[in-house]
Amino acid sequence: MRVLYTRVSTIEQKSDRQRINETDYDLVLEDKCSGSIPLFEREGGKQLINLINKDIDFTLNVWSIDRLGRDLRDIMNSLHFFNENSICVYFISQGLRTLDDNGNENSISKLVISILGIVGEMGRKQILENQRQGIELRKSRGLYYGRMKGTTEDNLTFLSKPVNKKVLQLLKKGYTGKEISKIVGVSQTTVTKVKKVGLN
Repeated sequence: MRVLYTRVSTIEQKSDRQRINETDYDLVLEDKCSGSIPLFEREGGKQLINLINKDIDFTLNVWSIDRLGRDLRDIMNSLHFFNENSICVYFISQGLRTLDDNGNENSISKLVISILGIVGEMGRKQILENQRQGIELRKSRGLYYGRMKGTTEDNLTFLSKPVNKKVLQLLKKGYTGKEISKIVGVSQTTVTKVKKVGLN
């Protein structure tokens, strides 16, 4: 069985680039969440564990290493778990397989994956650092204020935001605040506010 796993960081992003030749796969799983969330805490990751628990033999195909995660430790732990269960992971864009044809761990792939995983992790840290520096720079120039004290937003405007609409839809479907926070990529405080405004 061939499984394709895709991940994008937000609900607005599309995974088309990762879905090349998707008709070649028996099952396509997609997560819309931050790569910092451990793989097996995501909905798609839970489905992968479910397949393993059912003793379904499959090959996991992922477009690139950073789609699996942005934390090197989590990436390596996930790959170790797959190797222990004889599940080969194939990274399409890098052309890397975790297991050889005999089911043995591919040591060269492990080395390359470790290096690329570190690069991905550093890239994420750099984005956060650039964001922090940008805010500090704007503050020093008197151009960054955050939300002005005393400003209010009416409930209709708040609920009309695309992200909050998605939160409300998931609340109505019975998802928990923690699950919605991970799926949509918002804080649990926002989920609570949407629940208070939209469901009461």
